[in-house]
Amino acid sequence: MEISNLSRKRISSYLREGKRFDGRKLHDLREIEIETNISKNAEGSARVKIGDTEVIAGVKLDVVEPYPDNEDEGTLVTSAELLPLSSPRFEAGPPKIEAIELARVVDRGIRESNFIDFKKLCIKKGEKVWGIFIDIYTINDDGNLIDASCLAAVTALKTAKMPKYDEKKESINHDELTNKPLPLSESIPINLTFFKIGESIIVDPVREEEDSSDARLSLALTKDKEIMINSIQKGNEEPLSEEEISNILEIATEKFKLLEKKIKEEIGKLLKTKSK
Repeated sequence: MEISNLSRKRISSYLREGKRFDGRKLHDLREIEIETNISKNAEGSARVKIGDTEVIAGVKLDVVEPYPDNEDEGTLVTSAELLPLSSPRFEAGPPKIEAIELARVVDRGIRESNFIDFKKLCIKKGEKVWGIFIDIYTINDDGNLIDASCLAAVTALKTAKMPKYDEKKESINHDELTNKPLPLSESIPINLTFFKIGESIIVDPVREEEDSSDARLSLALTKDKEIMINSIQKGNEEPLSEEEISNILEIATEKFKLLEKKIKEEIGKLLKTKSK
């Protein structure tokens, strides 16, 4: 959906003054809400709201054959569906390029962060491993679906439990979950997406801001001893200068520290509630 040149100019002009129409500063994030255990048919599930942007992620587990080049490792498949109810720009039918890109960015951020210990998902080398399937559904699109989807997927993984598996019968009981969590790292991958509008760099745009953007840069970050970039995805045609990228990295470091603390606290509360 195209945004008018007049609206684009108004947004760009406002940003040059360090202001946004919703009252936030350029690098302020909207309020984040996280809810888990929203699906009875998934091993893990989460609903995430960032402002009015809302997504749901579900995790299913199954026993599958490993990939030939990783015979002793589990597998990960991520898919995304941009539901028409979330935006008039989305249509029913086969996945469009936007949905494919969204799934790939989320998948790459999780995979490259080593968040999942795939070797611990091996049942029998070369024959059977656990396969993790992440499904993402958009409920309302008011900008920044990438970051919301990544957070929902990570939360769903963090709260997921392994289903009961009978090795002798080679059968899975999805109705009976164990208390065993997925083999995950303590370091939570967080996605931060930056948008360039005119000469300004912003985070967490609303839909009108995102439609006005000239360039997009998504960073998947984790922290071990230091903050690391695990994957990068560039979007839109406008290039980013060395100075702009340096500025983005500085902001990303600051925002990651704030988000990591908040998200770990929120997921910790949810896990305690779920265990009661």
